[in-house]
Amino acid sequence: MYRDLRDFIGLVDDLGALRRIDGADAFLEIGGVTELAAGMPDGPALLFDNIKGYRPGYRVFSNATTSARRAALALGLDASLRPIEALKAWIEKRQTLKMLDPIETKDAAFLENSMSGADVDLGQFPAPHWHPKDGGAYIGSGSLVVMGDPSDGWVNAGIYRVQVHGRNQVTIQFDHLGRHGAMISAKYWEKGRACPVAVVNGEDPALFIAGFEYLPAGQSEYAFAGAIKGAPIEVHKGPVTGLPIPAYAESVLEGELLPSDQSNLLEGPFGEFTGYYAADKRACPVMKVKAIHHRTNPILLGSPPMKPPRFHFGLPLRGAGIWNNLIASGITDVTGVWQHVSQLMTVIAVKQRYAGHGKRAGLIAAANSYMGRLVVIVDDDVDPSNLADVMWAVTTRCEPAESVDIIRNGWSSNLDPRIPAENKEKGITSNSKMIIDACRPFGWRDQYPATSALSIQELRQIEDKWLPALVGARS
Repeated sequence: MYRDLRDFIGLVDDLGALRRIDGADAFLEIGGVTELAAGMPDGPALLFDNIKGYRPGYRVFSNATTSARRAALALGLDASLRPIEALKAWIEKRQTLKMLDPIETKDAAFLENSMSGADVDLGQFPAPHWHPKDGGAYIGSGSLVVMGDPSDGWVNAGIYRVQVHGRNQVTIQFDHLGRHGAMISAKYWEKGRACPVAVVNGEDPALFIAGFEYLPAGQSEYAFAGAIKGAPIEVHKGPVTGLPIPAYAESVLEGELLPSDQSNLLEGPFGEFTGYYAADKRACPVMKVKAIHHRTNPILLGSPPMKPPRFHFGLPLRGAGIWNNLIASGITDVTGVWQHVSQLMTVIAVKQRYAGHGKRAGLIAAANSYMGRLVVIVDDDVDPSNLADVMWAVTTRCEPAESVDIIRNGWSSNLDPRIPAENKEKGITSNSKMIIDACRPFGWRDQYPATSALSIQELRQIEDKWLPALVGARS
């Protein structure tokens, strides 16, 4: 298992899935190349160096986990597993994870180089301007923001976006007041104190995954990351904040988040994972950066939201959650769950046992599908991770007048571009969900015309024997 981000990059390189890019501009070019590569079949991970206007060795790593193979690698799974099998393996591993508390070390790689006070200068880092209409450069699109609860010492380490505002200031965007980072900072502000904070740029992929995980308040992302890796995360107390910081982080910003009623800067806009801008500039709390620490030749981990189907993670972890919901609800014979279009479309494969089997599954998936508008049910001879296979089922087994249901007032978000602005202002952020039954009609499924295609099992056997000869190594 990888120890840090550099180890992971080496493993990706061993897979033949890394491309080194020299001479790109941090203004739009790094973002553009990242999006272009993410949209390619088997799109590679990218390591940018010799970035225009910056010192050689100050690098950016993007598309780290955008393929199923690299996502599996990050989760400590067999990278040769097919996507649906990798998701099954993660569900099994997730159910048996044993949290491992971090351990404190005396030394830290991130302290190889440090600057503080008047020497602090964020301009030395090639923070990308990712999208054309973004409000500025973002050093944190995949950064871990570390904060400690003043009441009980609980440490939260979540992924929040971090925009650069000059030599020693950044803003941290918490999305909404229910996020743990927002709740912790508010506790300090209520006491009239600034909130100590550390921004980790270049954490290992297990920490990146943990930072996105919806853990309950009081639970540790460090312990979750340690469980993924099967080894405790090594941490070192930050010299300025005293917060536990991953010892092998590439770079760290230490400082304090100023009370929102004292200091705000306009943050954004920033392109979202839907492929749209959800909001204009908004006032955000300011982090005063008191110190910067970094390894020699530091790497920024870039994970910008991109236009679907590009997504920061190559396995649909929310789909795994829906699969678990189906099992917990007593839905038997679910042979696969997948999500497409950046998790906005959910597909469920079932081995039909009774009339209404697929509909039951579809209703549960619709209830648990965040922002998604489409839920498709297919037979067990369809691979739900293969969108072409799914659309074949939709166009040959679905009768629109009979096989489509609409569920209203479903779970969505302010990020949903289809919800009118006046509704968002009122807090009305629901949408409708379409359930498409693309299964053979249960009543006459045995009389349905036989398919000429290879079965999934037959196709797998052919792939195992001949796919390397056809396409070479997969990324």
